[in-house]
Amino acid sequence: MNYNTIIFDLGGVLIDWNPEYLYRKIFDDKAQMQRFLTEVCHGDWNREQDRGRPFAEAVKERTALYPHYEAEIRAYHERWEEMLGGAIEENVAVLEDLRTRADIALYAITNWSAETFPIAQREYPFLEYFQDTVVSGELKVVKPDARIYQTLLDRQPEIILEKSIFIDDVTENIAGAEAFGIQGIHLTPETNLSEELERLGVL
Repeated sequence: MNYNTIIFDLGGVLIDWNPEYLYRKIFDDKAQMQRFLTEVCHGDWNREQDRGRPFAEAVKERTALYPHYEAEIRAYHERWEEMLGGAIEENVAVLEDLRTRADIALYAITNWSAETFPIAQREYPFLEYFQDTVVSGELKVVKPDARIYQTLLDRQPEIILEKSIFIDDVTENIAGAEAFGIQGIHLTPETNLSEELERLGVL
C-alpha cells in the first residue's frame, strides 16, 4: 500500500504528559499521591476536561467533594504545565523525517483540553507541522468516538482512508480509526515507530 497520510495522536506519542511529574513535588508520600490521582483527580475526571468541560467548573466540583484537598486540586489546573515531561524525542525525530517528504501529509487528532492545548503549542514548535489538528476539547468529543475521526475527514476531504495510518498509544483509539478503514499503529513502550513505518513501506 502506498500510504500518503499519517495521523498522529500527541500525548504519549510525541509529548510525555503525566500528572505524577507535578504531584511528586506536592506529596511527600507516594501512596498518598497515588490515592489522590486514582480517587480525587483521576483519569475519568480529567477526561471531561478533554471533552470540553472548563477547568474552573471541574475544580469547583472536586473541591466541593474533597475540600481538604483544595490546594492540590487547584494545582491540577494552575500548575498543569508541570505535568509536561518533554518531547518523546525518538518519535519527534520520525515526525521531522516525515515532514521533509513531499508525498506525505501530516495530521493530528488529540484528546486534550482546549484550555491547556495552547500551552503545549507554545512549548513544542513541532505541533505546527500538522496540516490540521483536531482537538477534542474544542470539538467536545473524545476518542474513540467516531465523530472525532469523522471531523478530520470532513475538514480534509482529500484524505484517502486506505492510504492513511493512525498512530496512538491507546488500543481503543486505534480501533476507532480502524473502524473507518485506517491502518493503525498501536504505540507501546516496546514499539519502535520508525521500524513500524518501515514495515508498512513509509520509511
